[in-house]
Amino acid sequence: MIKAAIFDMDGVLIDSEPFWQEAEIIAFGRVGVELTREMCMETMGMRVDEVVKYRFDKHGWQGKSLQEVQVDILAELDTLIAEKGEAMSGVEHVLSFFEERKLPFALASSSSMRLIKSVLQKLEITQRFETIHSAEFEEFGKPHPAIYVTTLKQLGLEPHEVIAFEDSFNGLLAAKSARLKTVCIPEANHWHETKYDIADLKLRSLQEFGAMHLQALSIS
Repeated sequence: MIKAAIFDMDGVLIDSEPFWQEAEIIAFGRVGVELTREMCMETMGMRVDEVVKYRFDKHGWQGKSLQEVQVDILAELDTLIAEKGEAMSGVEHVLSFFEERKLPFALASSSSMRLIKSVLQKLEITQRFETIHSAEFEEFGKPHPAIYVTTLKQLGLEPHEVIAFEDSFNGLLAAKSARLKTVCIPEANHWHETKYDIADLKLRSLQEFGAMHLQALSIS
C-alpha cells in the first residue's frame, strides 16, 4: 500500500532544466569550456559540484577554482529562476491529489538547499512538504540511492510504501536502486528513449497522474 510520495524538484516541480543548461553554458564558457544544451544533458540530475568536477576532469581549465565555477552556476541559476521560473504542468493537481487522500509527500533534490528554498518560495509550496532533503548532505548524489534512503528514514516508511517522481535517468536510477515505486516524466524531447522504460510508470505530465495509477502502484 502506498503511504507517501517523494518528488524530485528540477524538471518535476519546476521547469528549471533549461535554466540549468543556460547557467552551465554561461559559467563554463567563462573558463573556456564551450557546451551545447545537448552536452548539458549528460549531467542531468547530478549535483552541481559533481557536474563541475565532471567537466573539469573532461576539459580542464585555469583561472577559476571548481568552487568558484560552482558559485557562478548557482548565481546564474538563482537569477533565471527568480525571473522566469514557473511550475511544471500538473504540480497543483498532484500535490492536491495526495493531500486529499491525507498522504504526505517529501522533496528529494540534487540541488542545494539554498536553491530548493528559492524554488519552493517562488512556487509558494514550501509548507506543503512533510520533509525536504538535499543531496548536498549526502556523500554521493544521484544516481546513488543515498538521498532516497535518507528521505525514507525521515518519513519513517519502507521503500515499497513510497512513490518517487523523477524526470532524469540519474534520478530514476537512484529511486530504483533504493527500491521505491517510480513514476518518470521524461523531458518531451527524450520521451522516446527506452532507458526510461525501467520506471514502473511513465507519464508525459504530472497532470495525468490519478487514482488508477495510485491503485496500480499499490498492488504492483
